[in-house]
Amino acid sequence: MEASTSLLDAAAVGDLVLLDPLTEESLLRTLQERFRRGDIYTYIGNVVISVNPYRSLPIYTPEKVQEYHSCNFFAVKPHIYAIADDAYRSLRDRDRDQCILITGESGAGKTEASKLVMSYVAAVCSKGEEVDKVKEQLLQSNPVLEAFGNAKTVRNDNSSRFGKYMDVAFDFKGEPLGGVISNYLLEKSRIVQHVKGERNFHIFYQLLAGGSAQLLQQLKLQQDGRHYGYLNRETSALPGVDDAANFRAMQDAMRVIGFSPAEVTALLEVTAVVLKLGNVELSSSYQASGMEACSIAEPRELQEICELIGLDPGVLEQALCTRTVKARDETVLTTLSVPQGYYGRDALAKNIYSRLFDWLVNRINTSIQVKPGKQRKVMGVLDIYGFEIFQDNGFEQFIINYCNEKLQQIFILMTLKEEQEEYVREGIRWTPVEFFDNSIICDLIENGKRGILAMLDEECLRPGVVNEDTFLAKLNQLFAAHKHYESKETQNARRITDASLPPQCFRIHHYAGKVTYNVTGFVEKNNDLLFRDLSQAMWAARHALLRSLFPEGDPQKVSLKLPPTAGSQFKASVATLMKNLYSKNPNYIRCIKPNETKAAMLFTPELVLGQVRYLGLMENVRVRRAGYAFRQLYGPFLERYKMLSAQTWPRWAGGDREGVEVLLAELALPPEELAFGHTKIFIRSPRTLFDLERQRQERVAQLATLIQKMFRGWRCRTQYQLLRKSQILISAWFRGHVQKNKYKQMRRSALIVQAYVRGWKVRRAYRRYFRSEASARLANFIYRRLVQKFLVGLGRNLPPLSVMDRTWPPAPYEFLADANQELRSIFYRWKCKKYREQLTPQRRALLQAKLCASELFKDKKTLYPKSLQQPFQGEYLGLTQNPKYQKLHAVAKDKLVMADTVRKVNRASGKTVPRLLLLTTEHLVLADPKAAQPKTVLSLGDIRSVSVTRFSDGFLALHLKETSTVGAKGDFLLVSDHLIELVTRLHQTLVEATAQGLPLRIADQFSTRFPKGDVAVTVVESPQAGSDGPVCKKRGSHKLEVRVH
Repeated sequence: MEASTSLLDAAAVGDLVLLDPLTEESLLRTLQERFRRGDIYTYIGNVVISVNPYRSLPIYTPEKVQEYHSCNFFAVKPHIYAIADDAYRSLRDRDRDQCILITGESGAGKTEASKLVMSYVAAVCSKGEEVDKVKEQLLQSNPVLEAFGNAKTVRNDNSSRFGKYMDVAFDFKGEPLGGVISNYLLEKSRIVQHVKGERNFHIFYQLLAGGSAQLLQQLKLQQDGRHYGYLNRETSALPGVDDAANFRAMQDAMRVIGFSPAEVTALLEVTAVVLKLGNVELSSSYQASGMEACSIAEPRELQEICELIGLDPGVLEQALCTRTVKARDETVLTTLSVPQGYYGRDALAKNIYSRLFDWLVNRINTSIQVKPGKQRKVMGVLDIYGFEIFQDNGFEQFIINYCNEKLQQIFILMTLKEEQEEYVREGIRWTPVEFFDNSIICDLIENGKRGILAMLDEECLRPGVVNEDTFLAKLNQLFAAHKHYESKETQNARRITDASLPPQCFRIHHYAGKVTYNVTGFVEKNNDLLFRDLSQAMWAARHALLRSLFPEGDPQKVSLKLPPTAGSQFKASVATLMKNLYSKNPNYIRCIKPNETKAAMLFTPELVLGQVRYLGLMENVRVRRAGYAFRQLYGPFLERYKMLSAQTWPRWAGGDREGVEVLLAELALPPEELAFGHTKIFIRSPRTLFDLERQRQERVAQLATLIQKMFRGWRCRTQYQLLRKSQILISAWFRGHVQKNKYKQMRRSALIVQAYVRGWKVRRAYRRYFRSEASARLANFIYRRLVQKFLVGLGRNLPPLSVMDRTWPPAPYEFLADANQELRSIFYRWKCKKYREQLTPQRRALLQAKLCASELFKDKKTLYPKSLQQPFQGEYLGLTQNPKYQKLHAVAKDKLVMADTVRKVNRASGKTVPRLLLLTTEHLVLADPKAAQPKTVLSLGDIRSVSVTRFSDGFLALHLKETSTVGAKGDFLLVSDHLIELVTRLHQTLVEATAQGLPLRIADQFSTRFPKGDVAVTVVESPQAGSDGPVCKKRGSHKLEVRVH
């Protein structure tokens, strides 16, 4: 309902076909009013007009996508999603190839419109891993092409400087398979020159802003854009645009499409070469013959370019400063003047970038192309420049306007064809429509023998002096009588005075208006020549990508045939495009720029009126209105207007067509205003339709009043019935409440009487039996009460939860002493359990080691109390921090238990030498501290027992089994500063490895086995012992005295 109201709103109709009266003023006023309301989309039949709002609008949400998905085109408000959905459903359901033509001038929103179409189609397609990959690749082609093909202009911050046509292929289910992109007429002149206030192509600024320092150094670039001549030596910053983020987005898009890192690097290297070419400066000099020559003024830039592309600097310098001319069998090397040198340099930069862009499009096509053999349907999206009329129009505007003439031609022919097919399909007689046929203008431009492009090519090929004057003279001679061509000479011949037409210009009467073209530069731009020396220099480079862009530079394939001109190439491309579009069902989006300042929601009528003329919107409306302005299926028409007849309201029992005939017969509309097709009703005049809409609105107001009246009556009746029902319910509940209270009172009285009777009976029985059991019951009651009091009081006065706190309240009564002691023990064990549960694994292991030490040494060795406050660290050497101990750390690996410095007692002299001791889960290692190399490696299974003294020394004897390999050398006598920890960890490690503890002997005398026999060791406490540790003295060959402090 909302959409139909929008379309039929007389003040701002949603479909301009219904505009009455149809004038430029009414059309402009309608667009302005809809724009003011925030409705930026308007229809001309199934053509969508889009006015750029220059701000974000909440009309592209996922909810909007669902609203327009599979809907009737005219059942919803005008929207770009509607035409995208209609095209997609026609392709999927009716197996008809589609194309969507998007036109408009720079800044009108063409690129954004093409993105919206592609995003909508991607959103409504089915899901799947392969499908999502294809959709993502198709969508990600936009950031890449925008980076290399878009630029900031005075009209648009993201202006497409090339035409793009994308064919998206779908399978029979409507799922995307891939696509092919074609590009037209890249504005390569922007590479070498752009006006102040504009920018070069985005990629240069993105590369400088987003490239890492390493990448820029690799490409030999500086981050400051003011360093580069092709960037006009201006700052590259653009308000509201993050070039660095866009560069990262472009790189991500390339990865999604399938570019390899090597391809991306090569692409950026060629881009850097183009940028650096603008900094190659030439200087003038004179040869001995007096002829002017040029040379490289500063060779550094040239050197860096050659390093990037792998070329000898001398080859490139010669190609830039000289030219080889071949005449018959002779080859002459001529020098170039400075202007000629700069011309060659700029031509090279333009050609490199143009060919690089073509390579980029082809590389994207390689990734997104459809696999051969798959049946497919195609939807094409054409985003191309609109009609252009500037103050000074050159060759580019001539080519662009020629393309728009062809698009207008296809629009008129396809629209008339569609109208005629619908009339025939509905069985209504077709009346031929008079319209302006612009084929005469197309023929004026593209005629193969006498067209302007043919004359331009002929002039470019003509020997002798070639200039624009001879070209203009030839045009004046050929088209002197042509009604769509005029120049100063033809006006003089017709005795017409027009000061607005300069001598060096000609004017063509296009469908969108008269355009004056300045012929200056036509011949040069059409030739688009690149000296063969430069092509051969590029082919000689070792850079694979750059070399591939110049196949004509191969000396083996030298051809004297001139390459095709720019005009002939574009004409062939347009012919191919037209053939492609003729084979598809067209859909049109006309984009309009509302103001020149890019201000949000600002509408400039004069500017918009010019675009309305350029786009031919009035002609579009006239063609659409040929015959009948409005047509609709019988069903929706009857549903909307059935309230206008008593016979069809509120419901019609017969067929839709019969209902419409009855309805319109009762309204007595003129017969010439109506036509009944097979499935649709046709109305000739918009005034008749608006009259129908006015009657419907009046009838809707009457029905609304009737509905309100009926609703108010129903509401009053419903309210009365509700009040009556509520009164009955309240009365019933009140009577029940009174009876319930009465019953409760009676029951309470009965219970009181029963209680008194039972109490009297119990008291009588109690007096009879109390004296026989009274004392036992009373004693038992008192006992239970005292116990309860004790436990409750104990629960309220529990001691602190610290395990070090052993306090406990005493028992209040002697008979509770045993229970109190048992409760104390239980409470303490519970506190200890809670404490253990809070311990970390490391703390638990440390305490277990301390406990083990207590079991081994408590009350047995004087040194033990001193070790209580010393934490067991295990690793005292710093193996991981000291690079000197890397080999020892490798020996221990992850099995290290303890590492410490000990002193080994010499078996022969009794003197001590330092050693590094490493205890692992499998071995005990003694190493030389200087060389940090293992000297003795003992398996834990080789240790028979350990003997220590009972004093506060660190002396121990390590008794080895005789069967072990190391045991043949005898036992080891060691002195350790961490004896308690060492023996404890050795004991724990043996228990874990062999499930048997370490046999430990604590005595003042014990026997050790040396290679020459057993030796008796006697430990004597003596003040003569040094503070550094025990002193060992040999007493004969079989006695060793150890003095400890």
